[in-house]
Amino acid sequence: MKDMPQMGMGTFRLEGEEARVSASKALDVGFRHIDTAQFYDNEAQVGDAIKTSGLNRNELFVTTKVWHESLGEDHFIPSVHESLEKLKIEYVDLLLIHWPYPGNDISLESYLGSLAKAKELGLTRHIGVSNFTIDLLDKAEEILGKGEIYTNQIEIHPFMQNRKVVDACKAKNIRATAYMPFAVGKVMKDETLQQIAQNHNASPAQVVLAWMEKRHIYAIPSSTSKTHLQENLAYGGVQLSDDELALVDGLDNGERIVNPDFAPEWD
Repeated sequence: MKDMPQMGMGTFRLEGEEARVSASKALDVGFRHIDTAQFYDNEAQVGDAIKTSGLNRNELFVTTKVWHESLGEDHFIPSVHESLEKLKIEYVDLLLIHWPYPGNDISLESYLGSLAKAKELGLTRHIGVSNFTIDLLDKAEEILGKGEIYTNQIEIHPFMQNRKVVDACKAKNIRATAYMPFAVGKVMKDETLQQIAQNHNASPAQVVLAWMEKRHIYAIPSSTSKTHLQENLAYGGVQLSDDELALVDGLDNGERIVNPDFAPEWD
């Protein structure tokens, strides 16, 4: 089974033709992981990009996520079939619960059971969660069993390093995947990151991606620019010193960007 690449192309906030073109550019420059979600309403466009890329299915790692309204037992599996139809593929490599369900009418046991069923049915190779707290991770591991949760996709960037959750993931052998790794462009304006980038003739984005790899964090940055996509992919040329890694570590101030009213009680 294909492992998740260190970096993927995120598609949050990309709509319609922009989503298709951006995903096509990403595949064209060498990305092999595309991340989407039912809620993004762009699975069909991502599917078009995959279909026209000329790449074999086994070369790609595709992630999608099940939204709240589909977490009920009657809706879960049909919603995954619908996602696959839009994506024009027979299975995803990774299927995630997008957010823990905020109400009381659908239990964690119920929707994680449906997630496990999707894997049993061959609709996905791996299963995981997104925006789960340590307490929810503990409960999910009890329900699904050790080693079943492939990743927890959470907000991580230099200003919000989410260390407690990242450490909990590592202890459970769950990959931590960073969404919004560039803090909606804020990393580009940070003086510390600009200075480190200058030292390496690189971009602040490349510095962040190099730092994440050293900290064993996967990343799914989003971009519509072919140049930025190519730059992101070339981050491996940036070898940060221990001092530079410590400088990035020091930027953490707990600045959370994504905090909807249905979010869990964060750690």
